[in-house]
Amino acid sequence: MPWQQIKARVTDTEAPEMEQLFQSLGAVSVSFLDAEDEPVFQLEPDSTPLWQQTMLSALFESDAVMADVVAAVTSGSRLTENELIIEQIEDQDWERAWMQDFKPIQFGKRLWICPSWCEPPEPDAVNVMLDPGLAFGSGTHPTTALCLAWLDGQDLKGKTVIDYG
Repeated sequence: MPWQQIKARVTDTEAPEMEQLFQSLGAVSVSFLDAEDEPVFQLEPDSTPLWQQTMLSALFESDAVMADVVAAVTSGSRLTENELIIEQIEDQDWERAWMQDFKPIQFGKRLWICPSWCEPPEPDAVNVMLDPGLAFGSGTHPTTALCLAWLDGQDLKGKTVIDYG
């Protein structure tokens, strides 16, 4: 079943109200995305800071009447129809869709993390075959990458290594 997606660029103060509007119109999900590559830091406990310019993305069932959604959004906000982006999103196995873009990653000179669905780029290297995103994660987090690069530079012959974290 395809989905219908509507995107609207709003300010951080408009975002919560727009989220409520999308939900009241039948959105099955509303996502907040960074509209301008602006870092956000949590300054106070229990606060939820937003980007000054936030892209809201709302998903609707395939049978939603998007003309009605657009009419409600334009009448209930400062946005015009030209500022709204509407797309049809084909349904897929979302839990596995990211796998097509994930490739083996090299750490240091000889250590590779290879997803089980890929051939190791260097068969004679140290190839750790595992599926990122499960117990391991993706390996791309900076602290994980640093640890793996450090491990690559160590002489571990005759030693035991444990992943404690």
